[in-house]
Amino acid sequence: MAEESATSSGRAIITVLGSDRSGIVAAVAGALARHEVNILDISQTILQGIFTMTMLVDLSASTSGFSEVKDALDALSGELGVQITMQREEVFRFMYRL
Repeated sequence: MAEESATSSGRAIITVLGSDRSGIVAAVAGALARHEVNILDISQTILQGIFTMTMLVDLSASTSGFSEVKDALDALSGELGVQITMQREEVFRFMYRL
């Protein structure tokens, strides 16, 4: 258990949900890049016009704090007309443990 918390330190889960349109992945990736957040894993799909994306990101080398990155994604959410959520990985794992 201690090993898992050590490896998840500084990581977060980002989810994006909304009507599909071009540029969503580029806009989210660009916002993360501006804050020097590394994308570790990404999965996206479109289900009958509904865009969904889940990302595992690493904020440990970021020049911005978690709250600053979250605020940038919240602003981007409004610009794109999609729902973007960001949770610390340990919170996500705790909420969805079996």
